[in-house]
Amino acid sequence: MMIKGDYYVGDLCYVLHEEWDDVCRLLFAGRDDHGCNQGEFNLPDGRRFAIYNTAFGDGVYYDQNGRSYGVDAGSIGCILLSDIDLNHPDNFTGDGQSITFDKDFYTGKLDSKIMFHDISIETNPVYEKEFYE
Repeated sequence: MMIKGDYYVGDLCYVLHEEWDDVCRLLFAGRDDHGCNQGEFNLPDGRRFAIYNTAFGDGVYYDQNGRSYGVDAGSIGCILLSDIDLNHPDNFTGDGQSITFDKDFYTGKLDSKIMFHDISIETNPVYEKEFYE
């Protein structure tokens, strides 16, 4: 479960440059099949984040409100804005969204939809097309 607050929702590779090796170790540690874990994790310093694989890797995906999420690492996640070094020159929040969650919330993935509380991001372009037609 994630605690309430102001979050960056998007590809975490854009906002966790210094921590990306730690993120990858958490996702791939102990995996013989080289598959990627998904779910909620804690960085070594205790900062919590959630991350889920997109259905078709990199691209631009949309939530139910039409907001876009650019992806370059094949995943979409969320982390408290206060847990991001917004002054780091390589950290960039422009391809994701800043979203306030007013209460603690669950994250998850159902088929190709990535969900953060009441935000649902469809990552299958076929379903996206049907959704917006």
